[in-house]
Amino acid sequence: MTITTRKAVFSGLATLGVAALLAGCASAPEEGGGSTDGAAAPDFLPCIVSDSGGFDDKSFNQLGYEGLVEAADALGVDYKQVESATETDFAPNITSLVDQGCNLIVTVGFLLEEATTEAAAANPDVEFTIIDSSIEGENIKPIIFDTAQAAFLAGYAAASYSKTGSVGTFGGMQIPTVTIFMDGFADGVAYFNEQKGTDVKVVGWDVASQTGSFTGGFEANEVAKSSAQGLIDQNVDVLLPVGGPIFLSAIEAIKDSGKDIAMIGVDADLVETSPDNASLFLTSILKQMKVGVADVVTAAAGGEFSNEPYVGTLENDGVGIAPFHDFDSKVDPALADELETIKAGIIDGSIPVESPSSPK
Repeated sequence: MTITTRKAVFSGLATLGVAALLAGCASAPEEGGGSTDGAAAPDFLPCIVSDSGGFDDKSFNQLGYEGLVEAADALGVDYKQVESATETDFAPNITSLVDQGCNLIVTVGFLLEEATTEAAAANPDVEFTIIDSSIEGENIKPIIFDTAQAAFLAGYAAASYSKTGSVGTFGGMQIPTVTIFMDGFADGVAYFNEQKGTDVKVVGWDVASQTGSFTGGFEANEVAKSSAQGLIDQNVDVLLPVGGPIFLSAIEAIKDSGKDIAMIGVDADLVETSPDNASLFLTSILKQMKVGVADVVTAAAGGEFSNEPYVGTLENDGVGIAPFHDFDSKVDPALADELETIKAGIIDGSIPVESPSSPK
């Protein structure tokens, strides 16, 4: 069997606990203040606009926002943030920040590509950075992550943990930043089967055909809950929801089922961002979005902005998986060492990682 893993990034396995960032949903920006000394120019004003997930999504948008705030506080500068309720808010929200004198505008997510590209072209003196997009521009810096590799590790762990022989995944929208997780996860399961002679099945995503289960959005709602329930009904005992707040609906479905089902989170360590549900989380697939945003903001403040992409990789600890936390005593004692070996193989190229959605 040929296993296609995806070129992703992964953090130090045993102690990985990474924070995540994503943005949210309103119209008028709010001001915040920094409190410590920094080296920024006195008029430097960093800003951020979310996608429709909101800055309190306990995931992608929240991590981006936290990175901006951390950098602004360290620099001792003010910042502005604005949330987007729908896609129609993206362009007006960016324009609002430009009009308020923002020097650097962080846009959160693949869905803001068009609005970011247009705003950057119309405002060449403003610097932009976009999370999860590879768009190019003289004044646009992409922050991207090769998450398939970390998801590969999580898929291997899920297959190792599964007692029913079935694991499942579903996504919000079928876009590259979602399917890259699902690709890596499915390939990790396949690699486990190849190594162990097992037949753990993946429900909800087919790598070869690039088809699977999606809710059509990133809202925690009945559609997301129903999608999770559909996988639970197929006897999965590990569930990977990919799409910000949709994991909250999956939690409801798991609890309603009364079954012993573990969940894998994305972007942030869900044990940290959703501690009330910590007993459900086998692990989480992490993206160092908070660190990436903070680094870009700090560099821009010091006059060192460039449009060269920031790419989070396994080798540079830009992506990883969280500790097993409450599941540490429940997983195979050999699993941690096996994952370290796989991680090393991905880094040295002996385990190839390829996904249609991986950064090129």
